[in-house]
Amino acid sequence: MTERDAAMRPERPSFFATKFIRFLGGRDTLFAMVLLVLLGLVIFIFNEVSFVFDPLFIFLETIVLPAVISLVLYYLLRPVLRLFEKWRIPRLWGILLIFLGFSGLLVLLIILVFPFLRDQLLNFAEEFPVLFMELLAGLDTFLGESVIGAYYTGSGLDIDRLIATLPENIGDMLQETVTGLITGVTGFISTVTSFIISIVIVPFVLFYLLKDGEKLPEFILHLLPPRFRPGLRSVFSEANKQLSGYIQGQLLVAFFIGVMATIGFLVIGLDYALLLGSIAMVTSIIPYLGPVIGITPAAIVALVVSPFMLVKVLVVWTVIQLVEGNLISPQVMGKRLYIHPVTIIFVLLTAGALFGFVGVLLGVPIYALLRVVVAHLFLLFKARYNAFEPKEEKRYEERHLG
Repeated sequence: MTERDAAMRPERPSFFATKFIRFLGGRDTLFAMVLLVLLGLVIFIFNEVSFVFDPLFIFLETIVLPAVISLVLYYLLRPVLRLFEKWRIPRLWGILLIFLGFSGLLVLLIILVFPFLRDQLLNFAEEFPVLFMELLAGLDTFLGESVIGAYYTGSGLDIDRLIATLPENIGDMLQETVTGLITGVTGFISTVTSFIISIVIVPFVLFYLLKDGEKLPEFILHLLPPRFRPGLRSVFSEANKQLSGYIQGQLLVAFFIGVMATIGFLVIGLDYALLLGSIAMVTSIIPYLGPVIGITPAAIVALVVSPFMLVKVLVVWTVIQLVEGNLISPQVMGKRLYIHPVTIIFVLLTAGALFGFVGVLLGVPIYALLRVVVAHLFLLFKARYNAFEPKEEKRYEERHLG
């Protein structure tokens, strides 16, 4: 075949030029499919050799508790340390003053508050079976005299028999629990020992965080290539802002809720006011779902007393939520997280299903940090896309996420 014939022969379209492949995205589709296959292969290999990473997982499980507690205390105490530095107190002396003040406050709480709280907890534990039986008896009477009384009577549900057999069931449950504890006493002792060691380590980690914590981001940045430093510096800054705002704000809000709940329960004459207020304070650390959990014990105790006491508890809790939502949270939290409430609820439910109580407690701040990283990666993607897109009208808008 001559060169002239070859030139006149029409070129066959390449595989990537066919209509179907162009419809699917051409080379980009092929690259994406290859990337997915490689990613699946990497996941499969890591799953097969996961035992290699067992020491790493054990290490992370060991340090996660003292690291989280130290980080929370660091963000709580850092503003105090900065205030001392404004007063021209050297950093080491400021840290020493913080440790002395924090230790004194802890001892004061243990001496003044803990005995009273312990007595209320013990009394509540002793009276809980009686309160629960009274609640079931009142529920039985209410359902029997209500509109659905005929259906309730014909259902065969006998609460009186349940109440009569409840002590035996509780005894069997306690016996099984004790047997299980004796069987797993080694694991229990190991867990308690690890917890105590973690608590002992916290002051040392906290000391070095207060001393050198603000230098840590710059130290990490200087280990990385200069090209990456500006972007990562903004990521560290935003992550620091998100964590400090969430931890300081959420704990302050929970403290105010606990104080208001205790005062409110004392005013209406509810038993175990300090204990129930403390429960409300602890559960309020969990956003959105915490208040629902916190009001439940108070509602149960009030319902045993009388329906009117339950109404008073609900009124007190409504006032607390109104004050918290319209006065305390806007002033303390502001809009530091910029997370929609529905997103927070989904994050809490997912984190709780995956990691239990720890997931519920840490789900929102971890999500906030991941969102900072993803937002930065998306900004890099937009900049790269705009650099390779010749048409101005098809480029991303030059603005930051927010």
